[in-house]
Amino acid sequence: MTEQAPAAYAGKRRVLSGVQPSGALHLGNYLGALVKFTRLQHEMETFIFVADMHAITVWQDPKLLTSQVREIAAAYLASGLDPAKATIFPQSAVPEHAQLAWVFNCVARLGWLDRMTQFKDKAGKHKERESVGLYTYPVLQAADILVYKATHVPVGEDQRQHLELTRDIAAKFNHDFDVPGYFPLPEALTEGPGARIMSLRDGSAKMSKSDPSDNSRLNLMDDADAISQKIRKARTDPDPLPETLEELKDRPEALNLIGIYAALSERTAADVLAEFTGQGFGQSFKPLLADLAVAKFGAISGEMRRLMSEPDEIDRILAAGAEKAREAAAPTLAEVKKIVGFWGS
Repeated sequence: MTEQAPAAYAGKRRVLSGVQPSGALHLGNYLGALVKFTRLQHEMETFIFVADMHAITVWQDPKLLTSQVREIAAAYLASGLDPAKATIFPQSAVPEHAQLAWVFNCVARLGWLDRMTQFKDKAGKHKERESVGLYTYPVLQAADILVYKATHVPVGEDQRQHLELTRDIAAKFNHDFDVPGYFPLPEALTEGPGARIMSLRDGSAKMSKSDPSDNSRLNLMDDADAISQKIRKARTDPDPLPETLEELKDRPEALNLIGIYAALSERTAADVLAEFTGQGFGQSFKPLLADLAVAKFGAISGEMRRLMSEPDEIDRILAAGAEKAREAAAPTLAEVKKIVGFWGS
């Protein structure tokens, strides 16, 4: 697909993203997503949702899901998202997502989904046991984005393929129904620090909510003692820090900790490395990194706990956000029904 985004979208930038409520948020989520969301709300119209529909593509305990949605919303708010600037809402509260996804299921092609590497990675050798929802997850993701005609999406490298699928679905819809430029072709936003934070126990693996070892990640709700202990136990190597980043290319754990320090201190990795060249990790680097992480997370975790103790406040914000999101999504779905030829539209 080679269709270009229409000129009509050039002056109206809208960003959309979301996080699944399927585990405790950690440092990687904060630096890779929440920090960017907070910045973007000042740059363009911003829609940030809690992806509870995506979460149930794998089993979630229904007794916990609502509180997990609130926890993600609390993390958004504690990290600096302002409901007056950003529309914050639960995905399942806006039915237009699911309705547009069905139309897109009829536009997308099996061959396109068969190429999605995330499904292959998650399903492994037993894909026949996985839910259909997990297989069609990227189509719902396309609907999440395009129901708001979002022009920009913050993505990590592991989600870039899904965004390319979104662009293909948009282009095919525009072509098949002879509505050139109806849906924009959203662009990826990948720049910025902390885009890929690795495990504290394995510098070659991405920091993940699903890692069985809690010591592999710094959770947003960790207290100061837990943060300090996890950083102290973070895997490193016995060699002193070199002068250049090039010399760290075969030392993934060392490179990861330098990157974390740089992202938290809003400096470049090269600047951080220059400060600690020749030193070992235990001398001053880890203690200073622990102090920095505690300082950054202390206010966030405190505000998250306050919000979680007042669920009515979170629910009020989510309800208001859902209403605002539906106001934006409903016209798109109504237009799509007319374009497709549904009865009564």
